[in-house]
Amino acid sequence: MEKRKVSKTSVLKAVGLLVFVLSAVYVVRFTPARSYITTQSLGNLLENAGIWAPLVYVVVYAVGVCLFLPGTLLTGVGAIIFGPYKGFVFVWIGAMLGASMAFFIGRTLGREFAASLIGDRLKKYDDAIERNGFATVLYLRLVYFPFTPLNFGMGLTKVKFWDYFAGTALGILVGTFIFTYFIGTLKEIIASGNWWSLFSLKVFFSVALFIFSFFIPRIVKKIRKEDELARAKE
Repeated sequence: MEKRKVSKTSVLKAVGLLVFVLSAVYVVRFTPARSYITTQSLGNLLENAGIWAPLVYVVVYAVGVCLFLPGTLLTGVGAIIFGPYKGFVFVWIGAMLGASMAFFIGRTLGREFAASLIGDRLKKYDDAIERNGFATVLYLRLVYFPFTPLNFGMGLTKVKFWDYFAGTALGILVGTFIFTYFIGTLKEIIASGNWWSLFSLKVFFSVALFIFSFFIPRIVKKIRKEDELARAKE
């Protein structure tokens, strides 16, 4: 097995990445800052932002992704404040910006160290991810692999950024729309006070989409398994 030299610079960068991740989790979970990370606090911030609310929201979402804030919280706030359709657009943009930022943080601080630890046996998997980056990322997004860990983790691999970007952009599209549409629709009904709207076609459709979203990972895994079996028979 080929031995690779581990430079001091790569070690320092890796330590910096570890400190960054642990600090982010600590601040968000165990300090008074967590009291500001609520639906009400974020909603007040956006309402006070006026016409700049979409831009503020996108920035908050992107930074929140890098700080390991719960994606359901950030997405839910977007759907509640902007509605099911605009909310979907702003959530998607914020998620993509945050995913890209986290990827580059992982790539800049951790890739060199990770590469130095990869032996010949693991190198073939790293090379495979580079060759099939788009398909790999798309699959992991569709099966709802934890969003932020995957962002940083992919930065440690050889996957090309644009393969990662495209796989993420397409992979989160369906889930993001379903969740924002569901939350945004319920919010509109609550705001209108017309409770009979709960029995409308739009609500039934949003509920059906929401339930369907839980089956997406199973469907994707089944399709992938059948595809692998078909290839094995060839």
